[in-house]
Order: sequence, then C-alpha cells, then structure tokens
Amino acid sequence: MLSPLSLFTTQIVAVLSVLLLAMGYLKADIKSSSSRVFAVIAIFVVFYILNGMTASHIDPNFQLDLSNWQLVIDIGVSAIAGLFMIYCFLIFQESERFPLTLGVAVVVQVLLDSWLNLSQALLGATAFYGLLDVCMDVLQLGFVCLAIYWTLKGWSVDLVEDRRILRWVIISIQGSLIFAVLFLENFLLAGGSESNAAGQAVIVSAIALLTLGMLLVALRFDFISLSDAIKKVTKSGESAEESLTSFSVEGFDAIFKDGQLYKEPGLTISMLAKKLSLPEYRLRAFIHQELGYRNFNAMLHQYRIEEAANSLSQTKNQNLPVLTIALSVGYQSITPFNNAFRQLKGMTPSEYRRKNQIA
Repeated sequence: MLSPLSLFTTQIVAVLSVLLLAMGYLKADIKSSSSRVFAVIAIFVVFYILNGMTASHIDPNFQLDLSNWQLVIDIGVSAIAGLFMIYCFLIFQESERFPLTLGVAVVVQVLLDSWLNLSQALLGATAFYGLLDVCMDVLQLGFVCLAIYWTLKGWSVDLVEDRRILRWVIISIQGSLIFAVLFLENFLLAGGSESNAAGQAVIVSAIALLTLGMLLVALRFDFISLSDAIKKVTKSGESAEESLTSFSVEGFDAIFKDGQLYKEPGLTISMLAKKLSLPEYRLRAFIHQELGYRNFNAMLHQYRIEEAANSLSQTKNQNLPVLTIALSVGYQSITPFNNAFRQLKGMTPSEYRRKNQIA
C-alpha cells in the first residue's frame, strides 16, 4: 500500500492531470458541446478524488474536511456516468438528437442518488434504501455501457482518422476506467473506497496514470498526428500506379452517382474501396477532405435521399408506395429511410410528397 505522502502525491497528480486534460479539450474547441461536457466531467472527477481525501484512513496531515460541500460533491460524483454517456453521444452520434428518455433517466438517477445519500446519513441504512441504491448503481453501469456502445457503433463508417483513434482511446481508457471504478465502488468494496485504503490507492493510482498518459498523448498530438504518420508510411509502400490514382469531386460523382453505386444495399466503405480499386484509407481521406463528410453513412444518406425526393416529386410515382422507393434507393427497411429523410428534409416522405403535389 502507498505511504501517506505517496498517496497524497498521487492524488494531487491525478487532480492536476484531469484539470489540464479538460483545459486542453476546451482550448481545442471551447464552443463544442462535447468539450464543455468533458470539462464538467473532469470537475466531478476532481470532486471524487477530493472526497477520497476526507476518508478516515487518510493521514491527518493530508486529510481534508469538505463536510460543508458534501451534498454538492455527491451530486457531482453521481452524475459522472450519465455525463460520460452524453459526452460519447455528442462526439460519435453528432447527427442524432439525444434521446429525451435517457436525459430524464440521468436527472432522475442523480436526484435519487443524492436523496439516498442524504436519507441514509440522517436515518441510517434500510433494506428499501439498499435495494434502491443497487438499482441506481446498475443504472449508472448501464449509462457507461451505452456510451461504449455508441463509441463502437460508428467506428467502421467514421471518416475522420484521428476520431477513429479517439474511439479506441475512449473505450480502452475512459470507458473502462469509469466502469471499473463504478463496479469496484458499488459492488466489490464494502462502504466504497473511502472505507478501503488499498482500494482507494489502486483507483487513485489508475486515474493518475491514465489521465497523465492521455495528457501526454494529447500534447504529442499537437505536434505530430499519428494518422498523418501512418499515411506517410503507407504511402511510401504504394505502387507507382496507385500513387497516380486520384479523384476529383466530379470524377467521383461520375462513378458513384451516375453509376448508382450508392443504391447497392448494405454498401460499406470497404466494399466501395474495392470497387474503385483504392486503398480504404485514401478513400476515407478523399470523402472527408474533398466532399466534406465526416461519416460514410451520412454521404450515403445524402445521395439516397436526394434520389428518393426526386422520385417522390414525380407525378407518375404518386401512387408508388414509399417503401418501394426506399428499397429502390438502397435502404433495406423503412425505418432508417424515414429517419434519414426527416433529418435531411425536415419532414416525412409522405409529407414531402403531399407538399410537392400542392406546389
């Protein structure tokens, strides 16, 4: 186990690393919602670390008294899992609207957790409080699992190379750490880390090491982009014929749009790269840099919905079922078609058809 001075030093390193990492996110893009949410998460992680410094097993020379702030600290710590879920959604599901039910679930979980902490402190633990406490713990783990799911979900269609790398960083470091801490705190350590000196030392050390590592990686990425280095290495191994292969936007449209490749059901960027005889990483870079899409599915939706809108606007197709049109442009079911159409056109396919007929 760490000595009192070593534990205190580790806690301070963890606090500073978390705050510096949050400042780096904000500096990169202070207007970004995800950056601001991450900054709030960082503050609440600091609350968690400081709360551990109030435990009875902490050496009196390094012990803090935060009793006047305990309610605020409890609320902040309780909100970490829900905020992490929102953070991952904002980064990786940027074209979607955050589900209202999940937002309500986060608020309810935080309020109930705070009420439980206060009630148990005043009235003592009961069987009912214990059952409700377990439900809230499971709900928090569910939030983290959803965050990891959203992070994984769009990896294959993400066209931003650095963000593809970021997905693995979030899953392997941030998501795994939050999940592990929640599981240890709520299910393995009786009374939480505050009542277990060894458990607290392990958790704080993990936070310090991982956040310090992320901070160093972030600083390194300011000077050298890993994705650029990978591209340079890969490019040097290409044949002369491949290196001469290039596309203009017009040339891509001629093949992809006029050739109606976008209508192929289940089309992936890997399949398209093979059809175009291009390395997948070069196709990703072209679509992102030249066409301006950050996500391969977003590009597919754009081409497909424009084709569908054109079909819906034609009088000869006024009795043609919407499902038939959806299938004809490459969708395999009506739900993703309706969602994409509403997102791009601001109305359902049926409403679009009626409005066009009126016009």
